[in-house]
Amino acid sequence: MTQAMQQPRIRNGVNVDQLFGTLNAIKAQPALGTFQFRVNNRWLGGAHNQSTVKEFYGAGQEDSSRATPFILDAGEPPVLIGTNEGPNPAEFALHALAACLTTSLVYVAAARGVQLTAVESTLEGDLDVQGGLGLSDTVRNGFERIRVTFKVESDAPVEKIRELVARAQSRSVVFDTISQPVAVTVELAE
Repeated sequence: MTQAMQQPRIRNGVNVDQLFGTLNAIKAQPALGTFQFRVNNRWLGGAHNQSTVKEFYGAGQEDSSRATPFILDAGEPPVLIGTNEGPNPAEFALHALAACLTTSLVYVAAARGVQLTAVESTLEGDLDVQGGLGLSDTVRNGFERIRVTFKVESDAPVEKIRELVARAQSRSVVFDTISQPVAVTVELAE
C-alpha cells in the first residue's frame, strides 16, 4: 500500500509547513530557541580583515551543517585610509540590517498567506567619522540615524504590506540589536 506524500506549502520561497513546525517546536520547548552565533576574524594588513562564519549553537545542539565556511572580507575606502578590500564595517552593519528586515518581512508574509513578487530595500546611514577617528569627544562614533525604505511588489493591498513591514521591524533581530542597548564585552585573550 502506498501513501500519498503531501507536498510542502511553499510561499515566497519559504516552506510554510517547516516554518510553523519550527514555531510549534520552540513553543513546546522554549530552550530550543537559544542560539549562539559566532564569527572569527583576523587582520590581514592595513584596514583589511577577514571573518569566517561556520558553526553555531542552536536548537539544543552544535550545528555543523555548513560544509564550507562563509568568508567575509572587510576594508575601508581610500578616503578612510584603505584600499577597498571589501565593504567597511559600517556598510556590513547596514547589510545585516537590510538582510534581517527582508528575511523577517518574507517570513511574516509567508506565514500570513501573502504572496510577494519582489522586495527591495535601500538603507542610508548617516555617520560623522570625527568621533571614530578620535578628533571629537562630542561626536558619536556610530551612526547618528539610519533610514530604511522598502519597495514591495505584491497583489496584497498597500495597508497589508505596511502591516507586514511593521511586523517585520518588530521581529528583526538586527533591528532590535541596533536600536536597543545590548551588553557587549571586549577583552584581551591571554
